[in-house]
Amino acid sequence: MLICGNIYRRVHWNNRGYKSIVWRCVSRLEEKGSECTAPTINEETLQVAVVKAINGLLANKEPFLSTLQKNIATVLNEENDNTTDDIDRKLEGLQQQLLIQAKSKNDYEDVADEIYRLRELKQNALVENADREGKRQRIAEMIDFLNEQSCELEEYEEQLVRRLIERVTVHDDRIEVEFKSSIEIDIEN
Repeated sequence: MLICGNIYRRVHWNNRGYKSIVWRCVSRLEEKGSECTAPTINEETLQVAVVKAINGLLANKEPFLSTLQKNIATVLNEENDNTTDDIDRKLEGLQQQLLIQAKSKNDYEDVADEIYRLRELKQNALVENADREGKRQRIAEMIDFLNEQSCELEEYEEQLVRRLIERVTVHDDRIEVEFKSSIEIDIEN
């Protein structure tokens, strides 16, 4: 079975007089005659799978906590946070040099190119730092959740799912639940 890999959308479905809420592949909904054969999945089935994944995490939280601690160490040691102070000092010097070159009507194109290159480097460093901080925060939230939760979930909770789950992927034989902390759990269909 060929599955297109597109995202799913929540749909109110009326199938032969039976109304239900299902999730269907966007390409099947928007593209007439689409070749996508991704299965339609009932919302209740999806919710049950997500609750099972969360409960699976809670039931075996010790190994997951260990993994999360390793993930934190990896994220924290990832070249630490790139400092932009050095780039800022270089930029300041180049800007002074650019002013001098422009006043004396000399060619300043090389200096300007270097300024643009350093600005791009600085922007990339800031984006990487923000991404790393986001990872730290998501892992810390998962650890807090695991430490606070004393029992299994009995029913689907939308707020909790939005806080913990990054992505749910539907396969032919299983549903893969990926947590925001990068932990993945497979639930058999």
